[in-house]
Amino acid sequence: MQITELTALELGDKIKKKEISVREALDASFGRIDALDGELNSFVTLDRETAYARAEQVQAGIADGSISGPLAGVPVAIKDNLCTEGLLTTCSSKILYNFVPTYSAEAVLNLEKAGAVILGKTNMDEFAMGSTTETSAFGPTKNPWNTGHVPGGSSGGSCAAVAAGEAPYALGSDTGGSIRQPSSFCGVVGMKPTYGTVSRYGLIAYGSSLDQIGPIAKDVSDCAAILEMIASHDKKDSTSVARTDCDFTSALVDDVRGLRVGIPSDYLGEGLDDEVRQAVLDTADVLRQKGAMVEEFDLSLVEYAIPAYYVIASAEASSNLSRFDGVKYGYRAAEYEGLHNMYKKSRSEGFGEEVKRRIMLGSFVLSSGYYDAYYLKALRTKALIKQSFDRAFEKYDVILAPASPSTAPELGQSLSDPLKMYLGDIYTISVNLAGLPGISVPCRLDSKGLPIGVQMIGDCFHEKEIIRAAYAYEQARGQFLVPELRAGSAGPMGKAAEQEVE
Repeated sequence: MQITELTALELGDKIKKKEISVREALDASFGRIDALDGELNSFVTLDRETAYARAEQVQAGIADGSISGPLAGVPVAIKDNLCTEGLLTTCSSKILYNFVPTYSAEAVLNLEKAGAVILGKTNMDEFAMGSTTETSAFGPTKNPWNTGHVPGGSSGGSCAAVAAGEAPYALGSDTGGSIRQPSSFCGVVGMKPTYGTVSRYGLIAYGSSLDQIGPIAKDVSDCAAILEMIASHDKKDSTSVARTDCDFTSALVDDVRGLRVGIPSDYLGEGLDDEVRQAVLDTADVLRQKGAMVEEFDLSLVEYAIPAYYVIASAEASSNLSRFDGVKYGYRAAEYEGLHNMYKKSRSEGFGEEVKRRIMLGSFVLSSGYYDAYYLKALRTKALIKQSFDRAFEKYDVILAPASPSTAPELGQSLSDPLKMYLGDIYTISVNLAGLPGISVPCRLDSKGLPIGVQMIGDCFHEKEIIRAAYAYEQARGQFLVPELRAGSAGPMGKAAEQEVE
């Protein structure tokens, strides 16, 4: 098995045992990036010089025992909305084309303390606004399973990089499904923790009450280990939670006997692709055979989740993005007359169409005369959705659901119909509205050779329940296919990764 086919924990173990050096791990990732990224466009920024210098430091730390984490020396890709000191951070937007932060996000610092080596920054939907990674100012990312299809979004670059073997693992952010949906499309595991578990300090905000940083990796074990590293209380983030139960790897137990699993019947109705529906039901059968109690139930309020989410997220975005005005940093229009005109032209030229659409929508729902009718009503609906989940978790430990209504659409299909793109988030956004943890796990390929992922949702601060369920399912499912990529490939080229590690 090649280095790039190892999971992050497997690679970390081999580095610790001195079977592979940190430099060799870095060489493997950069080699894969050089071979494939001209086609995939997973990365927008690479920093080889700093990465190799960091690799030497980490190797020395591993040798003297000062760095001993399970992922020490393992390369990582960082989504381009997480600040990285001295490394370009653009949110894949023209308006931040030259922004180099003077500090790093807390989650990034936690990874570096554990010995991570940063490869670079991954492509994303501009300011995380989108579900396909097609709204990026640097062009779309392509799905490694079939380059004619999208990888999902907004963390599409991170998910594609992991799926293609360019990075052993990555960080993404999830505002309405932006980790779980692209993970499903790319056949990797992606997790959104409970709101407040991972510090948002250094994450360039889209919707502050919804955003959460999370891990993307090849399997559930990797995700649990990464989450252990990045979860921390942070005084710099007022929404950060001090938790004492962050030993997430302790939940990696192949035993779901007695686990209560509910499937919302609302999620299995009209609009769901037949192959995705069958994948969810088959996953339920696997868990049932392993001893879990599984039944369908009525979640209710599902139809209100999308309008509530887009009102709240857009309102918060219109406020958060007001700071990008061409004055202190980022893009400034070349020609303008006066300060007001400079603001107008810089923002008009710097923001893309989808970002402008959401800023305008957010400004509208916050304006005088519409605030009560739209924004306050959306907040009340958010509270009702949380209450609906609270009632469900009185009876169930885990909720099993689709991650997306279908597998990855073809490139160019979604942007022409924004409303259709918004409706694609129907199974993921309620998790953010309620602040819940969720994980997407690949289960099979559809008839077109594209991955199908299922989503497991837990109650607040009950990540261990969904990790346990996902791990047990993963053990029963067996080895998942990985895409065998060649530069210039335009079709699904899946193969089973069954080789023994030498």
